[in-house]
Amino acid sequence: MTSTSPLERAGLRPRVDKALAAFLATQRARLLAIDPALDEVADAMEAFVLGGGKRLRPAFAYWGYRGAGGFDSDQVVTAVAALELVQASALIHDDLMDRSDTRRGEPAVHRRFAARHTALGWRGGATAFGDSAAVLLGDLAMVWSDEMLHSCGLDPADLARARVAFDEMRTEVTVGQYLDVLTQATGDTSVERAAKVARYKSASYTVERPLLLGAALAGASAQLSAAYSAFGLAIGEAFQLRDDLLGVFGDPAQTGKPAGDDLREGKRTYLVAAAFAALDEAGRAALEAGLGDPGLDAVGVDRLRALIRGSGALARTEERIATLTTQALAALAAADVEPEARAVLHDLADAATRRTG
Repeated sequence: MTSTSPLERAGLRPRVDKALAAFLATQRARLLAIDPALDEVADAMEAFVLGGGKRLRPAFAYWGYRGAGGFDSDQVVTAVAALELVQASALIHDDLMDRSDTRRGEPAVHRRFAARHTALGWRGGATAFGDSAAVLLGDLAMVWSDEMLHSCGLDPADLARARVAFDEMRTEVTVGQYLDVLTQATGDTSVERAAKVARYKSASYTVERPLLLGAALAGASAQLSAAYSAFGLAIGEAFQLRDDLLGVFGDPAQTGKPAGDDLREGKRTYLVAAAFAALDEAGRAALEAGLGDPGLDAVGVDRLRALIRGSGALARTEERIATLTTQALAALAAADVEPEARAVLHDLADAATRRTG
């Protein structure tokens, strides 16, 4: 093991940032050639994409590629960096759907454009303008993710193999988001529904599909791809469960989101579903009454936290994370993975499941 963050191994994080910055600079020139007013679109996209993020998805893709025998190159770094544009699209749309005010401590994209509308005294409603801008910027990020991948400079045959994982990932995260919205609308509190949403909204998209993308770029065997799936789905689910815990119990200074935001948004996560399953009738009624209340204050957040903790759901979720992590690492240990990549993937799994922000 090394004390260096697994996200920094092979200089990956700054190389991903460099590739993204170069791509976005090219896109800025294209936008300004269309109309100078698109300068704000370029500014917002650069600020959002380059202003933060763990770069977990490129890291899993890159080390999945290296683990399958792939050789390092700037072209492959550019290819895996395209996953950050998929992530940007998902987050911009997610913030809009959740009516979130902030992302990484900065105004969410829809809030940024609404504030611009207000500051410049434009016509119509500022909120509607901000919402429209966020929809379009999220769409643009998804379009650009495809362009960045397929202009990365790798052999077209390698890219063709990777296309399946890339397309599956983008479909799964989109329908996973819909299932999340649907679950909030229907009030489904089952653990089974929460697990399905976690799988498609996050687990597959965060770890499994990036790993399979990297494996495909390297021409990996079916056996290794299957092992990556077993490892990736378990770690991806554990990652989402950690996210669920942080959404309720996380420190805003670490998460960049207001305390208890997931409670105000009424998210029917595994954590919440486990609480509903364990609480008595009065407890379920109290949790249902507060969940999804956008005006929930600090006292209300603490009250719901106490209900969830007292139900045993917090401990159950931590146990589930530990179980999934153990399963994932066993699958990784049994796979025919290049030694350096195996060590980094192990550390990435640890970083994904033990994070505080």
